[in-house]
Amino acid sequence: MEWPPKYHTDYHPSPEQEYWSRELETMSPADRDKTILAKLQAQVRYAYQNSGFYQEFYKDVKVDPTNLANLEEFAQLPILTKEDIRHEQEQHPPYGRFICVPIQEIFRVHGTSGTTGRPTVFGIGKDDWDRIGEAHARILWGAGLRPDDTVMVAAVFSLYVGSWGALVGAERLGATCFPFGSGAPGQTERAVEWCTMVKPTALYATPSYALYLAETARQMGFNPKEDFGFRFMFFSGEPGASVPATKRLIEDTFGCYIVDQGSMAEMTPWMSNSGCKYLDSGMHLWQDIVYTEMVDPRTRLNLSLGEEGVPVYSHTERTSQPMIRYWSGDIARWDMVDCPCGRSYPTLIKGIYGRVDDMIIVRGQNVFPSRIEDVLRGLHEFGGEFRLVLEREPGHMDNLTVQAEVSAQEYATREFNPAEFEQIRERFTTELRRAIGVSVGVQLKPAGAFERTQFKARRIIDLRTPS
Repeated sequence: MEWPPKYHTDYHPSPEQEYWSRELETMSPADRDKTILAKLQAQVRYAYQNSGFYQEFYKDVKVDPTNLANLEEFAQLPILTKEDIRHEQEQHPPYGRFICVPIQEIFRVHGTSGTTGRPTVFGIGKDDWDRIGEAHARILWGAGLRPDDTVMVAAVFSLYVGSWGALVGAERLGATCFPFGSGAPGQTERAVEWCTMVKPTALYATPSYALYLAETARQMGFNPKEDFGFRFMFFSGEPGASVPATKRLIEDTFGCYIVDQGSMAEMTPWMSNSGCKYLDSGMHLWQDIVYTEMVDPRTRLNLSLGEEGVPVYSHTERTSQPMIRYWSGDIARWDMVDCPCGRSYPTLIKGIYGRVDDMIIVRGQNVFPSRIEDVLRGLHEFGGEFRLVLEREPGHMDNLTVQAEVSAQEYATREFNPAEFEQIRERFTTELRRAIGVSVGVQLKPAGAFERTQFKARRIIDLRTPS
């Protein structure tokens, strides 16, 4: 097996073909495990021989990183965390000792914003960038993108690698690319105008932005389903695309289908978790591109198919800054599904629906924001946005209050009738209690009370004081 693999950049399947690579995408799980093992053996050996960090990180392991016998031995390697990366890059700026190629070969520099700590830096070599483009093209092909599509990339073009990864994948696939971006004042209004002029057929954004785009279009007198030309959308950054009610709302609003995607920026090619047009929710795990294990959040031991846990990701063909057994901190459940697309990958059956540090425990019940979103979007009185307010008095349990907008029409007809407002609040309270198994407070707000976002929605307001 050649490692790292070299791809033929002039290769394109015929448009009617379902697969970019039928052999890789439909092989039996047993044969795939052999392919994955060979790639991981080469990847770990390469990282250990070329990275001072991994030489130190693996110094006490009981297996030989240069000669892993099987996937069980691979699972004995320690799990890498964001804190490990930050500490390493503080001690050895800017990249840490992860870079396994000469610094002169770094082609792209990306990273995180650092909103929750020191920014992490990604140095990506040219060969790796080309492999990212190949991987994303193959996955986007599986999602339904074709060369005759025009892709509007409506995400921030900055350190954030998501928009750039979507762009390079669509370019490699041969689609017409429209790198519109987002985030500037008035840009969403301009996006509406451009959508009516250019009529792009595919959109990459966050689910929140797609809903914001539709809301802005209506305010400007346009109908997103009739005046735009989207046939499908692919999203990352938020769980909304696998939240049933949110998925239905977006598909009904635009008259298209949507695909959920995304792992982590550090793991680019991040599209290696990706749905397809046949999945009602969830994402296939393209294991031969980025290998995913599911681990128990407490013991950090591997879990079998069917279990809920934390995805742990490993590059399989990265030479510049390989991440091996990287802790995502997300919560998901995986299993095998008989998907009509015919791919034989395991699947995150409900996508990524929470984070370990975002899980809210209310009177002993685990509550994820995505479950609350699904309930709210299923209520016809809901006005489009919500916030979750967490409070704690010293010595007491946590309290959760759901602040939910009421649609403009419903709000206007009941604004001066407290009794009717109470009926809506009780309906919200009852449906939430039925879904999450515990009572929470509900506060109703007028439509538009909460700021809309052009990127990732931040809906948790934590006002808890230490016990």
